[in-house]
Amino acid sequence: MAASLDKFARLAALRPAPNGTHLLERLSPEDSPSAGADECTLAKLLGATIASTKFGSHLSIRNWHATPEYCEPSAGVMDLLARRPASPRRAGQAQSGRDKKARPDEAARSKALENPEKWLFMDTETTGLAGGTGTYAFLVGIAWWDSGGLQVEQFLMRDFSEEHSLLVELAARIAERPVLVTFNGKSFDWPLLESRYLMTRNIRVPELAAHLDLLHPARAVWKLRLGSVRLVELERHVLDAPRLGWHREDDVPSSLIPQFYFDYLRGGSPGPLAGVVQHNRMDLRGLAALFGKLNSLLSAEQREATEALDLFGLSRYLQRRGEATQAESACVAARGRGLPVAYDAQAQRELALMAKRRGEHAQAAEIWQELLQDGECHSNACEELAIYYERRAKDFTKALEFAWMGLKKLRKRSGRATFMRAQPAELRRMERLMKRVARLEKRLNTSRAGDSAPLLRRARAAAGST
Repeated sequence: MAASLDKFARLAALRPAPNGTHLLERLSPEDSPSAGADECTLAKLLGATIASTKFGSHLSIRNWHATPEYCEPSAGVMDLLARRPASPRRAGQAQSGRDKKARPDEAARSKALENPEKWLFMDTETTGLAGGTGTYAFLVGIAWWDSGGLQVEQFLMRDFSEEHSLLVELAARIAERPVLVTFNGKSFDWPLLESRYLMTRNIRVPELAAHLDLLHPARAVWKLRLGSVRLVELERHVLDAPRLGWHREDDVPSSLIPQFYFDYLRGGSPGPLAGVVQHNRMDLRGLAALFGKLNSLLSAEQREATEALDLFGLSRYLQRRGEATQAESACVAARGRGLPVAYDAQAQRELALMAKRRGEHAQAAEIWQELLQDGECHSNACEELAIYYERRAKDFTKALEFAWMGLKKLRKRSGRATFMRAQPAELRRMERLMKRVARLEKRLNTSRAGDSAPLLRRARAAAGST
């Protein structure tokens, strides 16, 4: 019976709400004509006010925090975070005439990105993690820089029928600050909110100037060392939460949050929702602190105290964003700090590829020579050295030697993997090396035949010129 009532409660949010009071009118819990005893208890417990809009009302909780402190973005950092990963085709193309002058929307977007007053940190708590039309964002937390600290505002709906009121006030906040900063918000939070706006049929989806998802740079930088890049783990191992003045010893597990809300809707105690609101507030503060940490790393302000694996992850992230010079600098610094053996070979490989892209083929060949001692990179190094000696040094004998060396290594590895599927990359490399060996042998045989018959070679040259 409870399950069926819960389904009908969700459907109640879809019916149009009657017109109410003026937009964003604030009422205390005692002054609200529709506030019951439970609602007043919840509002007093959370220190909330009842915000009334033309679609009804909801709870609003506001707090200001001195930490994390305001962080001035460094030059180019916001552009780097917002930029799409660079593909070789885009990197090699020259800028066309029509792209030299930025479009008006791109200019407005860049202007909003450069203005921290236009940023809005956001995090949601939902009735489930599966998404879809049956999932509600019952608590939406937003934060922005204010007076050197962080102003936090949270919107809580006491029932599904208050969703319209929550969404219209959130839209007003986004209109003031159209740059959204989230953690996995591009994949979950914002698509969920977009679907909720569309289902109201009378509240337009807010337009964003930009959306920065900090999950992707955080995963690139810290996943090698930490494994898990959940915001809680980043606070514990990266952000130095004790220095910032907060802790999560009594934090609510994320898996229990939907159940706490459903228990409240069924008449349960509102007490657990206080922990949910606190959890959401801590996520917002952690999100703002995470931006400050990434800002320092990307602008090279705190790389001296950064661990080797973090620097290597940062190098790979910068390389994908097209920042080759910074990527090489971070990679060299990571090797200087002492990378583990497996990752050190990967770092050498990245440095060799960077040198090759710059056209410094001899320097790349030296690095590939060192990688011949590594078992995982041996065949790759052999292939690159064969390419170098064939195309650059014009030493076909040595090119054939390295091609055969790599081919034998791959055949030996594939022979050991009798009951395992060979890696597709290794199969493709083996096919390329076989073709290269055949081509080099044919070229060398032709060259030797020509050297043994100089009169015939001269006759062929004369015939070709005629």
